[in-house]
Amino acid sequence: MIPKKMREIARTEKCAEVVEKFTECCKNNNILMSFACRKENTALKECLTRWYEDEDFKNRCKNEYLEERSEYRRTGITKKQKMLSNMM
Repeated sequence: MIPKKMREIARTEKCAEVVEKFTECCKNNNILMSFACRKENTALKECLTRWYEDEDFKNRCKNEYLEERSEYRRTGITKKQKMLSNMM
């Protein structure tokens, strides 16, 4: 679960700009995206790898996961369920 959390945070927060450029390139190049978007794909991989190897980032994600798990065990409500109930 911690690696999943790391991927999610890295993609949405840390590398959001690079993800957006890669996504845009893929949309614009359809079938040829594997050839046309090599530069963007490499930049995305480098950004994600940099964050996956960062010990402070790993610890942050681990602590967030442990807090969420603790909250779930205490209340029986997941973070996702809590967010959905706040939206209604």
